Amino acid sequence: MTTQRRAPSGQGPSRRPGSSRVRTTGTTRVQTRTRARPAPTRRTVNVGTGPAKRTAAPRPRALTGRATVLIVVFVALALAYTYPLRVYLAQESQIAQLEADQAAQRKLIAAKSQELAKWDDPEYLRAQARERLFYVLPGETPLRVLNDPAGAAKESGKPAAAVPDRWYSTLWSSVQAADSEPSN
Repeated sequence: MTTQRRAPSGQGPSRRPGSSRVRTTGTTRVQTRTRARPAPTRRTVNVGTGPAKRTAAPRPRALTGRATVLIVVFVALALAYTYPLRVYLAQESQIAQLEADQAAQRKLIAAKSQELAKWDDPEYLRAQARERLFYVLPGETPLRVLNDPAGAAKESGKPAAAVPDRWYSTLWSSVQAADSEPSN
């Protein structure tokens, strides 16, 4: 009868995966079952052809299958998010433009409100009537100067500007210049 003895843990020969040892009492016989290993290859030397050529070891692939799938997924996600991101940025730009336009409109409304408040003042109303409509108070004599640059220059102290020619004098001078030039 054969019995198996167990060695306490940490003692005895170490066990390798894939091998099993069985001890028997009586005769010390060890049965070992191991996995079949490929036989080592030998280098053969070709006599007469010169030194043996060294073959290059196969390089591992740069990208594994998982890495390739992961890159494809990232590219697909990037492409999927570009259009919504572009729409979002366009909307943000449009919102900023609308807010700027709204602020400008508020400033315009405030300016128009101040101008409207001026029209409630009777003195401002009289001044605008004199300036725009040429109204005068009873007893005043209205005077309107049409074209007097020399007189305006005397009052302001600035030199008088040259009086522009009338259109018909410019036309007549061009006709006279055309008559006086010799023909070729």
